[in-house]
Amino acid sequence: MGEKKKKEETVARWKQVVVITACVLFVVLMVVSGMGYGWLSMFSSVKPGQTAVIEFTLYDGSGNPVITSSESVYKKAVADKKNILVTKQVAIVANQSPTTTLYPVTVYNPGTGETLQFALFAPEYTALTSAIVGMRTNEQKTIALPSSSTMSQLWSKEQLEMNGVNMDDVNVGDVFGMGVSDNPEEMSGNTSAKTYMRLGEITRKTTTGIVVDFGYPTADIRVISFSGNN
Repeated sequence: MGEKKKKEETVARWKQVVVITACVLFVVLMVVSGMGYGWLSMFSSVKPGQTAVIEFTLYDGSGNPVITSSESVYKKAVADKKNILVTKQVAIVANQSPTTTLYPVTVYNPGTGETLQFALFAPEYTALTSAIVGMRTNEQKTIALPSSSTMSQLWSKEQLEMNGVNMDDVNVGDVFGMGVSDNPEEMSGNTSAKTYMRLGEITRKTTTGIVVDFGYPTADIRVISFSGNN
């Protein structure tokens, strides 16, 4: 009888330990939830149709950041004395393409103090919305953006002069700003047409003109938070 009682007491103690451990785990999860991560965001990932807030940086063909919503990237660019456009974190719907040919992003130019509308092209925006599927909160990755190799434009000496640019003042590696529109025909015939900013890098210069590459081959993205459809 004494041995049986000892076994029962041992089982009871183990049950108590299990209950206490479960309570401790519950408290830990509640603390994590209070930090803003929620119960499930630690273990779940972004699914198609969910809205996610992301931080992103676009890079040009030379690997320089062009536009960023990352504070650390911005500080490094400033330390390296590089020009960079700053934007806020954006909310996008996972795996959803835009309904227009470009997606405007409000940016701030620290060099001039201007606030401008920057153009993300539809394939670039779609690449971002597709890439976040399967990502978790605070996960970061680098992705390739499509069509960057075809986004080059030849500007003749005459075209530059018409836009107030002297060819003697520009060189390979310089950043070249241009206006783009989701309605090129309207833009060509109407100076008041809505245009958006795009930055390109001069990759070649001849006696007759320059070649500007305004494609961005890569982007860094980080998921800040996400939620399901309401």
